[in-house]
Amino acid sequence: MGYKDVYQSWQSDPETFWLQAAEAIDWDQKPSKALFDRGNDLYEWFADGMVNTCWNAVDRHVAAGNGSRVALIHDSPITGTQSKITYAELKTLTATLAGALKARGIEKGDRVVIYMPMVPEAIVAMLACARLGAIHSVVFGGFAANELALRIDDAEPKAILAASCGIEPGRVIPYKPLIDGAMAQSRHKPEFTVILQREQAIADLRDGIDFDWHAFQEGATPAECLPVEGSHPAYILYTSGTTGAPKGVVRPTGGHLVALNWTMKNVYNVDPGEVFWAASDVGWVVGHSYICYGPLIHGNTSIVFEGKPVGTPDAGTFWRVIEEHDVKSFFTAPTAFRAVKREDPKGEYLKKYDLSGLRAIYLAGERADPDTIEWTQKLTGKPVYDHWWQTETGYTIAGNPAGIEPLPVKIGSPTVAMPGYDVRILDEGGHELPAGSLGAIAIRLPLPPGTLPTLWNAEDRFRKSYLSHFPGYYETGDAGMKDADGYLWIMARTDDVINVAGHRLSTGGMEEVLASHPDVAECAVIGVADDLKGQLPMGFVCLTKGVNRPHSEITAECVKLVRNQIGPVAAFKLCSVVDRLPKTRSGKILRRTMIQIADGTDFKVPATIDDPAILDEIREALKSLGYAKT
Repeated sequence: MGYKDVYQSWQSDPETFWLQAAEAIDWDQKPSKALFDRGNDLYEWFADGMVNTCWNAVDRHVAAGNGSRVALIHDSPITGTQSKITYAELKTLTATLAGALKARGIEKGDRVVIYMPMVPEAIVAMLACARLGAIHSVVFGGFAANELALRIDDAEPKAILAASCGIEPGRVIPYKPLIDGAMAQSRHKPEFTVILQREQAIADLRDGIDFDWHAFQEGATPAECLPVEGSHPAYILYTSGTTGAPKGVVRPTGGHLVALNWTMKNVYNVDPGEVFWAASDVGWVVGHSYICYGPLIHGNTSIVFEGKPVGTPDAGTFWRVIEEHDVKSFFTAPTAFRAVKREDPKGEYLKKYDLSGLRAIYLAGERADPDTIEWTQKLTGKPVYDHWWQTETGYTIAGNPAGIEPLPVKIGSPTVAMPGYDVRILDEGGHELPAGSLGAIAIRLPLPPGTLPTLWNAEDRFRKSYLSHFPGYYETGDAGMKDADGYLWIMARTDDVINVAGHRLSTGGMEEVLASHPDVAECAVIGVADDLKGQLPMGFVCLTKGVNRPHSEITAECVKLVRNQIGPVAAFKLCSVVDRLPKTRSGKILRRTMIQIADGTDFKVPATIDDPAILDEIREALKSLGYAKT
């Protein structure tokens, strides 16, 4: 069957479509049906089935006689080391850690925060939680102490599993001071931490609270897999909200297993036993879905990569890994290729490597600009597929179904909606717009299996964020259009979440930090276009009356403040002091107009602006920062 036939089969009978997809999963108790309508626009999938994620990702492959197959390849150009873990070895490692956690009182429904770099133990930690029915919440190691504290207070974990440090090119980032700082700030206090000691920075451990990773597991009785309900949360993953407060996306166990397994062949076109590489981080949804769970559920070999596209040691790193490990499908963010392109525009490094085994390259996490796609296609000779999805969905909303039928690529479009997603373009009143019209991108409910059923302990916020604006729809927060062929075009965010190198970050959260500076009376943060990272945050601050210090001192302090409280991942470096911010007469800051000036796009001075002359000052401030293209 071709794509249209598959999509039509879902449209005509979604219940049968998803029950058939669920046959590929090992259930301890099969669900009586696929969709459970809980009323009031809330839905669950496979809710009364009983299943275990770790069994499906690890144990069943061993039971099927594939224990000698490599599950994980750890490739760390940062440390100059490589290792391989078979499915049989992964089962032993996971069962042992789960057993040690169980002995310390971790059980079904308990939350565990994981704060680790790109090492195999991060995957083992996730799987060990899943083995017990505990709910993990992975926090990216680049986040600062107060960001970690926010997540601790929301998830209320019983334990933290961490490493002593992360390693970046040229520097080591000790994690233990960040963890201790977070625990000092947080209202909720985890009972214990388990620390993987890395030789680059050995952490000081407190007796009775902090435990060494290996010593903690000595003598532990390996734990068996505990079946949980299909609706049981597998994990909580925090994503930026428009208020700056993180939103805890809940991932349901049953739908997660079914959907991810389906995508491995149908979207990424890999067969069990083949090598799949997502060059991301376990702190992000891509790391959850396509470094840890998706490849392992499907029986693939997954690469855990601790490095950068450039500088570890050079712009040929991606090509080396693809050749050395015989990668069949490769997934990364467009910003990674922009970095490679900047360092090696003619592809001299690529000439050293053989990419003949690679079938396709997949891009997601931010808009893939045509220049980057065309450069990558020309250089590699491989199809480059942009695809679009969100932390909330956990997998592809729109993509090119390479395992069903590769569709013609339209550069700039992530192609077409996947089965399960009824994507519509709506006007402000919720009416569907015709092809070629720009509007809000929304998905008719119910969302497919594996997507978020709610936010952690925040159903009202879930409704307000996603369901209330367009009744009967999930609001994606993106604006775009569909063309006459049904191809989707993603044009812009419709809220204040910006995309920095694939990382979704809230400008509202940054504004809260800037506003805490004693000399700042008012501020605004916008996302400006950047050739490398997609977007960069830029701050404008108005000073409290009477402040006579040099502006350079104040902006330097503002930059440091954001880096300390949000983390280096925010890439916050651009900040300017201005006398006033452009506002409407009702007091709303005209951020969109500021972005248009920075990006050099045509715009009309808003009729509601209280003083048009202020835009000249904004333009001068942008010029001083190297922006304002017109």
